[in-house]
Amino acid sequence: MKKKSLAAMLMAGAMCLSLLASCASDPGSTGSPAPSQAPSQGTQESQPAGEPSQGSEPSATGASGTFKLGGIGPLTGENAIYGKAAMNGAQIAVDEINAMGGDVKLEFDPQDDVGDPETALNAYNNLLDDGMQVLVGTVTTGPAITVSAQARQDRVFAMTPSASSTDVTAGKDNMFQVCFTDPNQGITSADYIAENLPDAKVAIIYRNDDAYSQGIRDTFVAEYTGKGKEVVNEGTFTKDTQTDFSVQLTAAKNAGADLIFLPIYYQPASVILAQAKAMNYAPTFFGVDGMDGILTMEGFDTSLAEGVMLMTPFNAWGTDELTKSFVTKYEDTYGETPNQFAADGYDAVYAIYTALNAAGCTGDMSAAEICEALVAVMPTIGVDGLTGTGMTWSSNGEVAKAPVVVTIQGGIYVTQ
Repeated sequence: MKKKSLAAMLMAGAMCLSLLASCASDPGSTGSPAPSQAPSQGTQESQPAGEPSQGSEPSATGASGTFKLGGIGPLTGENAIYGKAAMNGAQIAVDEINAMGGDVKLEFDPQDDVGDPETALNAYNNLLDDGMQVLVGTVTTGPAITVSAQARQDRVFAMTPSASSTDVTAGKDNMFQVCFTDPNQGITSADYIAENLPDAKVAIIYRNDDAYSQGIRDTFVAEYTGKGKEVVNEGTFTKDTQTDFSVQLTAAKNAGADLIFLPIYYQPASVILAQAKAMNYAPTFFGVDGMDGILTMEGFDTSLAEGVMLMTPFNAWGTDELTKSFVTKYEDTYGETPNQFAADGYDAVYAIYTALNAAGCTGDMSAAEICEALVAVMPTIGVDGLTGTGMTWSSNGEVAKAPVVVTIQGGIYVTQ
Protein backbone atom coordinates (compact mmCIF):
# COMPACT_ATOMS: atom_id res chain seq x y z
CA MET A 1 0.00 0.00 0.00
CA LYS A 2 1.28 3.42 -0.41
CA LYS A 3 0.63 6.86 0.30
CA LYS A 4 1.92 8.66 -2.66
CA SER A 5 1.79 12.29 -3.23
CA LEU A 6 0.51 12.01 -6.74
CA ALA A 7 0.87 14.52 -9.32
CA ALA A 8 -1.93 16.75 -10.14
CA MET A 9 -2.49 17.52 -13.80
CA LEU A 10 -2.13 14.85 -16.38
CA MET A 11 -0.91 16.28 -19.58
CA ALA A 12 -3.15 19.30 -20.10
CA GLY A 13 -6.68 19.17 -21.24
CA ALA A 14 -8.02 15.71 -21.91
CA MET A 15 -6.03 14.00 -19.22
CA CYS A 16 -8.40 15.50 -16.77
CA LEU A 17 -9.42 12.28 -15.30
CA SER A 18 -9.78 11.76 -11.63
CA LEU A 19 -8.25 8.76 -10.20
CA LEU A 20 -11.40 7.18 -9.27
CA ALA A 21 -14.77 8.65 -9.22
CA SER A 22 -16.83 5.84 -10.66
CA CYS A 23 -20.38 4.74 -10.14
CA ALA A 24 -21.02 1.86 -7.83
CA SER A 25 -23.02 -0.32 -10.14
CA ASP A 26 -21.23 0.16 -13.43
CA PRO A 27 -17.50 0.91 -13.70
CA GLY A 28 -17.98 1.72 -17.35
CA SER A 29 -20.19 4.68 -16.56
CA THR A 30 -17.39 6.62 -14.94
CA GLY A 31 -17.57 10.33 -15.41
CA SER A 32 -14.64 12.60 -16.14
CA PRO A 33 -12.60 12.96 -12.95
CA ALA A 34 -10.85 16.12 -11.92
CA PRO A 35 -7.45 16.72 -13.48
CA SER A 36 -5.76 16.96 -10.12
CA GLN A 37 -6.73 13.40 -9.31
CA ALA A 38 -5.33 11.55 -12.30
CA PRO A 39 -1.88 10.00 -12.34
CA SER A 40 0.83 11.98 -14.07
CA GLN A 41 2.59 10.43 -17.00
CA GLY A 42 5.23 11.50 -19.43
CA THR A 43 8.61 10.66 -20.87
CA GLN A 44 11.77 11.27 -18.93
CA GLU A 45 13.05 13.38 -21.74
CA SER A 46 10.22 15.86 -21.36
CA GLN A 47 9.97 16.05 -17.59
CA PRO A 48 11.83 14.98 -14.48
CA ALA A 49 10.43 11.87 -12.84
CA GLY A 50 8.02 12.61 -10.07
CA GLU A 51 6.90 16.03 -11.29
CA PRO A 52 3.50 16.79 -12.80
CA SER A 53 3.19 16.23 -16.51
CA GLN A 54 2.27 19.26 -18.54
CA GLY A 55 1.65 19.99 -22.18
CA SER A 56 -0.62 18.30 -24.66
CA GLU A 57 -2.75 15.29 -23.86
CA PRO A 58 -1.07 11.90 -24.35
CA SER A 59 -3.06 11.03 -27.47
CA ALA A 60 -1.45 14.01 -29.20
CA THR A 61 1.83 12.08 -29.24
CA GLY A 62 0.49 9.84 -32.00
CA ALA A 63 -1.17 6.87 -30.30
CA SER A 64 -4.64 6.19 -31.61
CA GLY A 65 -7.19 3.46 -32.09
CA THR A 66 -8.59 0.69 -29.96
CA PHE A 67 -6.18 -1.62 -28.15
CA LYS A 68 -7.11 -5.03 -26.76
CA LEU A 69 -5.69 -5.68 -23.30
CA GLY A 70 -5.90 -9.11 -21.75
CA GLY A 71 -5.72 -9.75 -18.03
CA ILE A 72 -4.83 -12.93 -16.17
CA GLY A 73 -5.01 -13.62 -12.44
CA PRO A 74 -6.74 -15.78 -9.82
CA LEU A 75 -10.35 -14.62 -9.82
CA THR A 76 -11.40 -17.69 -7.86
CA GLY A 77 -9.59 -19.98 -5.44
CA GLU A 78 -7.41 -19.28 -2.43
CA ASN A 79 -5.53 -16.40 -4.08
CA ALA A 80 -8.61 -14.68 -5.50
CA ILE A 81 -8.16 -11.66 -3.24
CA TYR A 82 -5.06 -10.77 -5.25
CA GLY A 83 -6.35 -11.45 -8.73
CA LYS A 84 -9.76 -9.87 -8.31
CA ALA A 85 -8.23 -6.75 -6.79
CA ALA A 86 -5.63 -6.38 -9.55
CA MET A 87 -8.19 -6.86 -12.31
CA ASN A 88 -10.65 -4.50 -10.60
CA GLY A 89 -7.99 -1.82 -10.33
CA ALA A 90 -7.04 -2.34 -13.96
CA GLN A 91 -10.69 -2.02 -15.01
CA ILE A 92 -11.02 1.30 -13.22
CA ALA A 93 -8.01 2.63 -15.10
CA VAL A 94 -9.40 1.37 -18.40
CA ASP A 95 -12.72 3.07 -17.72
CA GLU A 96 -10.98 6.33 -16.85
CA ILE A 97 -8.89 6.32 -20.00
CA ASN A 98 -11.90 5.54 -22.18
CA ALA A 99 -13.84 8.35 -20.51
CA MET A 100 -11.17 10.87 -21.51
CA GLY A 101 -12.58 11.06 -25.01
CA GLY A 102 -9.16 10.94 -26.64
CA ASP A 103 -7.89 8.98 -29.61
CA VAL A 104 -6.98 5.92 -27.54
CA LYS A 105 -9.59 3.39 -26.43
CA LEU A 106 -8.94 0.24 -24.44
CA GLU A 107 -10.81 -3.06 -24.37
CA PHE A 108 -10.05 -5.20 -21.32
CA ASP A 109 -10.71 -8.92 -20.92
CA PRO A 110 -9.68 -10.37 -17.52
CA GLN A 111 -9.37 -14.16 -17.30
CA ASP A 112 -9.22 -16.50 -14.30
CA ASP A 113 -6.16 -18.72 -13.79
CA VAL A 114 -7.04 -19.88 -10.21
CA GLY A 115 -3.35 -19.30 -9.43
CA ASP A 116 -2.36 -22.30 -11.55
CA PRO A 117 0.39 -22.06 -14.22
CA GLU A 118 -1.25 -24.46 -16.68
CA THR A 119 -4.62 -22.74 -16.38
CA ALA A 120 -2.87 -19.39 -16.83
CA LEU A 121 -1.25 -20.59 -20.04
CA ASN A 122 -4.63 -21.74 -21.37
CA ALA A 123 -6.10 -18.34 -20.52
CA TYR A 124 -3.20 -16.63 -22.30
CA ASN A 125 -3.72 -18.70 -25.45
CA ASN A 126 -7.45 -17.95 -25.40
CA LEU A 127 -6.77 -14.25 -25.11
CA LEU A 128 -4.27 -14.42 -27.95
CA ASP A 129 -6.84 -16.18 -30.13
CA ASP A 130 -9.27 -13.35 -29.32
CA GLY A 131 -6.83 -10.72 -30.57
CA MET A 132 -5.07 -9.61 -27.40
CA GLN A 133 -2.32 -7.06 -28.13
CA VAL A 134 -0.96 -6.40 -24.62
CA LEU A 135 -1.18 -8.45 -21.42
CA VAL A 136 -1.84 -7.15 -17.92
CA GLY A 137 -0.63 -10.13 -15.91
CA THR A 138 -0.26 -12.52 -14.65
CA VAL A 139 -0.87 -11.61 -11.02
CA THR A 140 0.97 -14.33 -9.07
CA THR A 141 4.52 -15.56 -9.54
CA GLY A 142 4.12 -19.21 -10.60
CA PRO A 143 1.68 -18.52 -13.44
CA ALA A 144 3.64 -15.41 -14.41
CA ILE A 145 6.85 -17.39 -14.91
CA THR A 146 5.07 -19.84 -17.19
CA VAL A 147 3.11 -17.26 -19.19
CA SER A 148 6.03 -14.83 -19.52
CA ALA A 149 8.10 -17.51 -21.22
CA GLN A 150 5.40 -18.07 -23.83
CA ALA A 151 4.78 -14.35 -24.26
CA ARG A 152 8.50 -13.91 -24.92
CA GLN A 153 8.30 -16.44 -27.72
CA ASP A 154 5.17 -14.88 -29.16
CA ARG A 155 6.47 -11.29 -28.78
CA VAL A 156 3.56 -10.08 -26.67
CA PHE A 157 4.27 -7.18 -24.33
CA ALA A 158 3.26 -7.98 -20.75
CA MET A 159 3.22 -6.07 -17.50
CA THR A 160 2.52 -7.96 -14.30
CA PRO A 161 0.89 -5.98 -11.52
CA SER A 162 2.28 -8.06 -8.68
CA ALA A 163 4.38 -11.10 -9.65
CA SER A 164 7.59 -10.08 -7.88
CA SER A 165 10.11 -12.85 -8.56
CA THR A 166 13.07 -11.93 -10.75
CA ASP A 167 12.41 -15.20 -12.60
CA VAL A 168 9.34 -13.56 -14.12
CA THR A 169 11.43 -11.09 -16.11
CA ALA A 170 14.80 -12.84 -16.36
CA GLY A 171 15.79 -13.18 -20.03
CA LYS A 172 12.48 -11.70 -21.23
CA ASP A 173 12.83 -8.22 -22.65
CA ASN A 174 9.05 -7.95 -23.14
CA MET A 175 8.12 -8.54 -19.48
CA PHE A 176 7.83 -5.68 -16.98
CA GLN A 177 6.78 -5.45 -13.33
CA VAL A 178 4.78 -2.85 -11.41
CA CYS A 179 5.61 -4.33 -8.02
CA PHE A 180 9.07 -4.16 -6.53
CA THR A 181 11.00 -7.41 -6.74
CA ASP A 182 11.53 -10.08 -4.12
CA PRO A 183 15.19 -9.14 -3.64
CA ASN A 184 14.15 -5.52 -3.14
CA GLN A 185 11.64 -6.54 -0.48
CA GLY A 186 14.11 -8.74 1.37
CA ILE A 187 16.85 -6.14 1.34
CA THR A 188 14.59 -3.25 2.30
CA SER A 189 13.01 -5.21 5.15
CA ALA A 190 16.42 -6.21 6.51
CA ASP A 191 17.68 -2.63 6.31
CA TYR A 192 14.60 -1.24 8.03
CA ILE A 193 14.70 -3.73 10.90
CA ALA A 194 18.46 -3.34 11.40
CA GLU A 195 18.24 0.45 11.44
CA ASN A 196 14.96 1.01 13.29
CA LEU A 197 14.78 -2.05 15.55
CA PRO A 198 18.48 -2.64 16.19
CA ASP A 199 18.02 -4.66 19.37
CA ALA A 200 15.42 -7.04 17.96
CA LYS A 201 16.02 -10.76 18.16
CA VAL A 202 14.77 -11.90 14.77
CA ALA A 203 13.28 -15.23 13.73
CA ILE A 204 11.84 -16.10 10.32
CA ILE A 205 8.93 -18.29 9.27
CA TYR A 206 8.74 -18.84 5.51
CA ARG A 207 7.29 -21.22 2.94
CA ASN A 208 10.09 -23.22 1.35
CA ASP A 209 8.13 -24.52 -1.66
CA ASP A 210 7.14 -21.05 -2.86
CA ALA A 211 9.45 -18.94 -5.04
CA TYR A 212 8.04 -15.69 -3.62
CA SER A 213 8.60 -16.59 0.02
CA GLN A 214 11.93 -18.33 -0.52
CA GLY A 215 13.29 -15.48 -2.63
CA ILE A 216 12.49 -12.79 -0.08
CA ARG A 217 13.84 -14.93 2.74
CA ASP A 218 17.14 -15.50 0.93
CA THR A 219 17.87 -11.83 0.30
CA PHE A 220 16.68 -10.85 3.77
CA VAL A 221 19.07 -13.27 5.45
CA ALA A 222 21.99 -12.25 3.24
CA GLU A 223 21.41 -8.53 3.89
CA TYR A 224 20.63 -8.85 7.59
CA THR A 225 23.51 -11.11 8.50
CA GLY A 226 25.77 -9.05 6.27
CA LYS A 227 25.15 -6.18 8.66
CA GLY A 228 26.48 -8.29 11.51
CA LYS A 229 23.01 -9.21 12.73
CA GLU A 230 21.81 -12.67 13.74
CA VAL A 231 18.70 -14.61 12.81
CA VAL A 232 18.05 -16.60 15.98
CA ASN A 233 15.69 -19.14 14.45
CA GLU A 234 14.13 -20.15 11.12
CA GLY A 235 10.98 -22.18 10.66
CA THR A 236 9.65 -23.44 7.35
CA PHE A 237 6.40 -24.83 6.00
CA THR A 238 4.86 -25.92 2.70
CA LYS A 239 1.51 -25.43 1.04
CA ASP A 240 0.33 -28.70 2.57
CA THR A 241 1.43 -27.84 6.12
CA GLN A 242 0.19 -24.27 6.52
CA THR A 243 -2.51 -25.02 9.06
CA ASP A 244 -0.39 -25.62 12.17
CA PHE A 245 2.56 -23.44 13.16
CA SER A 246 2.90 -24.50 16.79
CA VAL A 247 6.33 -26.07 16.20
CA GLN A 248 7.72 -23.02 14.40
CA LEU A 249 6.30 -20.58 16.94
CA THR A 250 7.54 -22.60 19.90
CA ALA A 251 11.03 -22.77 18.41
CA ALA A 252 11.06 -19.02 17.82
CA LYS A 253 9.84 -18.34 21.35
CA ASN A 254 12.43 -20.66 22.88
CA ALA A 255 15.13 -18.90 20.86
CA GLY A 256 14.11 -15.60 22.45
CA ALA A 257 12.79 -14.04 19.27
CA ASP A 258 10.85 -10.83 19.86
CA LEU A 259 10.36 -10.13 16.13
CA ILE A 260 9.26 -12.67 13.53
CA PHE A 261 9.80 -11.84 9.87
CA LEU A 262 7.03 -13.31 7.70
CA PRO A 263 7.84 -13.23 3.95
CA ILE A 264 4.55 -15.00 3.23
CA TYR A 265 0.98 -14.42 2.11
CA TYR A 266 -1.78 -13.28 4.41
CA GLN A 267 -3.61 -16.65 4.67
CA PRO A 268 -0.88 -18.53 6.58
CA ALA A 269 0.01 -15.30 8.37
CA SER A 270 -3.52 -15.15 9.78
CA VAL A 271 -3.07 -18.65 11.22
CA ILE A 272 0.28 -17.71 12.74
CA LEU A 273 -1.19 -14.63 14.42
CA ALA A 274 -4.08 -16.63 15.89
CA GLN A 275 -1.86 -19.46 17.13
CA ALA A 276 0.71 -17.06 18.62
CA LYS A 277 -2.04 -15.39 20.63
CA ALA A 278 -3.35 -18.77 21.79
CA MET A 279 0.07 -19.63 23.21
CA ASN A 280 0.52 -16.17 24.78
CA TYR A 281 3.43 -15.35 22.52
CA ALA A 282 3.44 -11.71 21.42
CA PRO A 283 6.48 -10.85 19.30
CA THR A 284 6.39 -8.08 16.71
CA PHE A 285 5.36 -9.55 13.36
CA PHE A 286 6.90 -7.96 10.26
CA GLY A 287 5.51 -8.88 6.85
CA VAL A 288 5.89 -7.90 3.21
CA ASP A 289 3.42 -7.12 0.45
CA GLY A 290 1.86 -10.59 0.52
CA MET A 291 0.49 -9.69 3.95
CA ASP A 292 -1.69 -7.07 2.31
CA GLY A 293 -5.27 -8.23 2.34
CA ILE A 294 -5.29 -9.69 5.83
CA LEU A 295 -7.61 -6.98 7.13
CA THR A 296 -10.29 -7.86 4.59
CA MET A 297 -9.91 -11.63 4.91
CA GLU A 298 -13.31 -13.18 5.52
CA GLY A 299 -13.74 -14.34 9.10
CA PHE A 300 -10.43 -12.88 10.30
CA ASP A 301 -10.36 -11.15 13.69
CA THR A 302 -8.58 -7.92 12.78
CA SER A 303 -7.58 -7.34 16.39
CA LEU A 304 -5.05 -10.14 15.91
CA ALA A 305 -3.19 -7.92 13.44
CA GLU A 306 -2.84 -4.99 15.84
CA GLY A 307 0.79 -3.87 15.83
CA VAL A 308 1.75 -5.95 12.80
CA MET A 309 4.29 -4.16 10.62
CA LEU A 310 4.55 -4.66 6.90
CA MET A 311 6.31 -3.25 3.91
CA THR A 312 4.01 -2.16 1.12
CA PRO A 313 3.86 0.26 -1.80
CA PHE A 314 0.28 1.45 -1.17
CA ASN A 315 -1.62 2.73 1.85
CA ALA A 316 -5.38 2.87 1.28
CA TRP A 317 -5.64 5.23 4.23
CA GLY A 318 -3.22 7.72 2.70
CA THR A 319 -4.33 11.34 2.65
CA ASP A 320 -3.14 12.47 -0.77
CA GLU A 321 -5.85 13.29 -3.31
CA LEU A 322 -4.98 10.51 -5.74
CA THR A 323 -5.24 7.83 -3.08
CA LYS A 324 -8.43 9.25 -1.58
CA SER A 325 -10.06 9.45 -5.00
CA PHE A 326 -9.05 5.92 -5.96
CA VAL A 327 -10.26 4.47 -2.67
CA THR A 328 -13.60 6.26 -2.98
CA LYS A 329 -14.15 5.00 -6.51
CA TYR A 330 -13.06 1.47 -5.67
CA GLU A 331 -15.28 1.28 -2.60
CA ASP A 332 -18.26 2.69 -4.50
CA THR A 333 -17.74 0.24 -7.36
CA TYR A 334 -16.72 -2.95 -5.56
CA GLY A 335 -17.92 -2.43 -2.01
CA GLU A 336 -14.60 -2.88 -0.26
CA THR A 337 -11.36 -1.07 0.52
CA PRO A 338 -8.74 -1.61 -2.20
CA ASN A 339 -5.52 -3.36 -1.32
CA GLN A 340 -2.09 -2.95 -2.87
CA PHE A 341 -2.91 -5.35 -5.69
CA ALA A 342 -5.79 -3.16 -6.83
CA ALA A 343 -3.42 -0.20 -6.97
CA ASP A 344 -0.84 -2.32 -8.83
CA GLY A 345 -3.42 -3.24 -11.47
CA TYR A 346 -4.43 0.39 -11.86
CA ASP A 347 -0.84 1.53 -12.27
CA ALA A 348 -0.10 -1.25 -14.75
CA VAL A 349 -2.78 0.00 -17.14
CA TYR A 350 -1.61 3.60 -16.87
CA ALA A 351 2.00 2.56 -17.46
CA ILE A 352 0.94 0.67 -20.60
CA TYR A 353 -1.15 3.63 -21.72
CA THR A 354 1.79 5.98 -21.22
CA ALA A 355 4.07 3.65 -23.17
CA LEU A 356 1.57 3.29 -26.04
CA ASN A 357 1.48 7.05 -26.36
CA ALA A 358 5.23 7.48 -26.06
CA ALA A 359 5.69 4.91 -28.83
CA GLY A 360 2.95 6.36 -31.02
CA CYS A 361 1.24 2.99 -31.38
CA THR A 362 -1.96 2.52 -33.36
CA GLY A 363 -4.74 0.04 -32.81
CA ASP A 364 -4.18 -1.70 -36.13
CA MET A 365 -0.65 -2.79 -35.17
CA SER A 366 -0.03 -6.45 -34.42
CA ALA A 367 0.83 -7.62 -30.92
CA ALA A 368 4.42 -8.22 -32.05
CA GLU A 369 4.73 -4.73 -33.53
CA ILE A 370 3.37 -3.17 -30.36
CA CYS A 371 5.69 -5.33 -28.28
CA GLU A 372 8.81 -4.07 -30.05
CA ALA A 373 7.61 -0.48 -29.79
CA LEU A 374 6.87 -0.69 -26.06
CA VAL A 375 10.09 -2.55 -25.23
CA ALA A 376 11.98 0.35 -26.78
CA VAL A 377 10.20 3.12 -24.86
CA MET A 378 9.72 1.58 -21.41
CA PRO A 379 13.14 2.68 -20.10
CA THR A 380 12.34 6.26 -21.19
CA ILE A 381 8.99 6.87 -19.48
CA GLY A 382 8.09 7.98 -15.99
CA VAL A 383 4.74 7.53 -14.22
CA ASP A 384 3.40 8.99 -11.00
CA GLY A 385 0.96 6.36 -9.83
CA LEU A 386 -0.74 5.05 -6.75
CA THR A 387 2.16 2.78 -5.89
CA GLY A 388 5.00 5.18 -6.53
CA THR A 389 5.92 8.69 -7.54
CA GLY A 390 8.28 8.96 -10.49
CA MET A 391 8.19 5.24 -11.30
CA THR A 392 10.68 4.27 -13.98
CA TRP A 393 11.69 0.97 -15.52
CA SER A 394 15.02 -0.57 -16.43
CA SER A 395 15.45 -2.58 -19.60
CA ASN A 396 15.34 -5.78 -17.52
CA GLY A 397 11.73 -5.03 -16.57
CA GLU A 398 12.29 -3.98 -12.97
CA VAL A 399 10.52 -0.92 -11.61
CA ALA A 400 12.27 1.72 -9.54
CA LYS A 401 10.19 3.05 -6.65
CA ALA A 402 10.39 3.15 -2.89
CA PRO A 403 8.31 0.91 -0.60
CA VAL A 404 7.07 2.15 2.75
CA VAL A 405 6.63 0.49 6.12
CA VAL A 406 3.27 0.70 7.90
CA THR A 407 1.92 -0.54 11.21
CA ILE A 408 -1.62 -1.84 11.60
CA GLN A 409 -3.34 0.23 14.28
CA GLY A 410 -7.05 0.17 14.92
CA GLY A 411 -7.74 -1.73 11.71
CA ILE A 412 -5.93 0.69 9.38
CA TYR A 413 -2.41 1.23 8.09
CA VAL A 414 -0.35 3.92 9.78
CA THR A 415 2.81 4.95 7.95
CA GLN A 416 6.00 4.81 9.96
